[in-house]
Parts: sequence; C-alpha cells; structure tokens
Amino acid sequence: MDAQDGNQQSQQLILGHNVFLLKHPDVPDIEKVRLKGEVLNTVKSNEMTPYYETLVADKVVELDQNVLDSMRAKNEDEIKKLDEKIADAEENLGESEVREAHLAKSLYYIQIGEKEKALEQLKVTETKTVAVGQKMDLVFYTLQIGFFYMDLDLISKSIDKAKSLFEEGGDWERKNRLKVYEGLFCMATRNFKKATNLFLDSISTFTTYELFPYETFIFYTVLTSIISLDRVSLKQKVVDAPEILTVIGKIPHLSEFLNSLYNCQYKSFFLAFAGLTEQIKLDRYLHPHFRFYMREVRTVVYSQFLESYKSVTIEAMAKAFGVSVEFIDLELSRFIAAGKLHCKIDKVAGVLETNRPDVKNALYQATIKQGDFLLNRIQKLSRVIDL
Repeated sequence: MDAQDGNQQSQQLILGHNVFLLKHPDVPDIEKVRLKGEVLNTVKSNEMTPYYETLVADKVVELDQNVLDSMRAKNEDEIKKLDEKIADAEENLGESEVREAHLAKSLYYIQIGEKEKALEQLKVTETKTVAVGQKMDLVFYTLQIGFFYMDLDLISKSIDKAKSLFEEGGDWERKNRLKVYEGLFCMATRNFKKATNLFLDSISTFTTYELFPYETFIFYTVLTSIISLDRVSLKQKVVDAPEILTVIGKIPHLSEFLNSLYNCQYKSFFLAFAGLTEQIKLDRYLHPHFRFYMREVRTVVYSQFLESYKSVTIEAMAKAFGVSVEFIDLELSRFIAAGKLHCKIDKVAGVLETNRPDVKNALYQATIKQGDFLLNRIQKLSRVIDL
C-alpha cells in the first residue's frame, strides 16, 4: 500500500496479520506483548490516527492521548500540504502532475488507515487517469485496502473491475499479478479449487511480493492443491514442480506433508499434518476455514488409502496411520455418515468394506432423468403449438 521496495511485503498487510494474532486466543501472552509493541511502532511510524482509534475501540491497545493528539496534528499538517500541492498543480502544471498530486493524497490516506477517504480519493485520481496500466495500479491499491480490512465485497468488486479493464488492454505482468490477488480471494472465501488453478498459473511469474513472500505463496499453493487435485495432477503440477522444489524445504513440515501423501506414507503424513495445523490456524486467510480444511485433508487421505482395498481390517488401517483403533473407528464413522467416504464398517468382524459408487449406473440414471425432463418439456411445447 505504501511505497514498496520491489520484494517487500506491504507494511499494512503485516500490521493486519499482527493485529489478527493479537486477537487470537491461541497466541501465548508473552508473544502478544511482542506483537503489541510491533503494532504500536507501525501505527506511530505511519501516523495511523484513524486505525489507532479503531484498535483502541476494539481494546487491542490502550489509549495514549498524547500519542493520539500528536498523530492527529501530523495528519492535519500533511493533508494541508497535499491539498496545497494539488491546488498548485491544477493552477500551474499539467495533467500528469495533477494526477500525481491526487495519487499522493490517496496513498497518504491509505498509509494512515483512513479507509473511506482513501477509496474516495482513489476514485478522484481515477478520473485524472487515462492509461489502462495506471488505472490497474489504482485497482491494486484498492485490493490491498480490501485485504487489509478483509472487506471481501470490496475485493470482489475490484477484481471484476480489473477484469473489465483488461478487456481494454493491459500488460501480462499486471494480469499475472491479478491472478494471485484473485487466488487469495478465492482461498479466503473457501473456493479452494479455483484458488489452486490461479496459484499454479502464477508459480513461474510470481511478482506480488506486496501481498506475501514467495514462501507463503508456495505454502498456500501446496495446501490448496492437496484437497483440489487428483493424484496424477498433483504429481505433475506440484510434487515435481521445480519452482516448488526450490522453496518447499524452507517451510516446516510442508515437504513431508506433500510427499508422504503422494508416497502413501500415512504415519509420516499425520505427523507432518499435526505440525502444520498451528500454521493454518494462525493464518489470517485460512483461519476461518480451519475445521473445513482439516476435514477435507482427512477425506483425501482416507479415500486414497481405501482406494487400494475392497476390504481391510480397521486394525491394519489404524496401524498404517499410527493411531488407535478407537480413533480411526470414530473418524471413519463420521465421514461415512456425512457421505464423504464410500465404505461401511463391520464392527463385529472389525473390517472395513468399500462400496465405491457405480459410475456407469449413475450416468445411466442421470441420462434417464434428463430424458424424462426433455419429454415433459416437449409435451408442454406441443400443447402450446396445438392451441
């Protein structure tokens, strides 16, 4: 949001994540002391008066009236200077300088966390902008505001606006950046399949360091791919992808998580999965979907295991996963009842029997149903024609 050095994450998005952790009940108190210090330093250095007031209202930080008054005075002084520059540009300079002056005011409102005024000023700046590329940059600023405040409606509208702008033109670099923004939005709204496709398309062209580092991008790509891709696609696009192989070792437990699933080493998979749960739970975008993601991953791994058997003892499955018979029995009964796994438990014999759906029969039934629907429509149409 603020001016970034090429490969640096936006200070505001780092701040947003730290505030999320401060509010999280699972973060230790000693860690919250450190986080609170970082949050206050960022707020003071960026003179974020409106955002500071929000944090005080939410009881994230305590009110310091001297700090508030000092920041407010600096805000008023800076906005006055920016207004003078805009007036001077409009009187004495060209259209390009007028646009730059308005953009500077937009960026300052973004910097201090004045959301509504920032969005309003970006719209004013857009009216002074002709080039499609520069209009796209304004949309990216709006998207970053959306992710900072987790305003999903604003993000959705901005993505639609960016796509319509690309119909007028636009370079590939910005198009590729938009894929990552849209992928993050899809992941944040639980559309993991679409997020996977967008992330995989962007692996070799990733430049959106303002959102997150490349390691975090790979983390999201692997997590979404595991529950979205079939085994063959996972091998081709993720397990053997050179871009992922160069980074995955730097992320704790992720390599074991991916490779143990593909290599059917289920005990190692569960150990790696347990190590990753904390990272997923403490991630700002994944946290709301934590329970859903945990269920989906277990569905994938249990389905993969049962795919190899017509019947298998519960004891053998529990041993393969390194858990107790009682745990696997309880787990599977839940997934079977929810229709996630196609098998049944013979409790007396201690055996699992798979009953995979008959694809041909299901296709036949669907064809019959569609045929009946078509005949009914034709009969209704014939009655209308007869009249």
